[in-house]
Amino acid sequence: MNNFWTNILRYPRFFISSLLGLILVILTPFRNLFKIPKLRILLIILIVTTFLSLYFVILNMTGM
Repeated sequence: MNNFWTNILRYPRFFISSLLGLILVILTPFRNLFKIPKLRILLIILIVTTFLSLYFVILNMTGM
């Protein structure tokens, strides 16, 4: 029974490490784009536009 609880306590650590690894793999191409000055400006504009669009969509969905 002790081995069971040891295994259960390992799952949150595995989940967090898997999630962090996934985030790092997804963000690596964007980090490489920041090294090129022309693409850096384009990427910043894209990120700002994405967040503004998301903000206005959520604002309209909530009716505020």
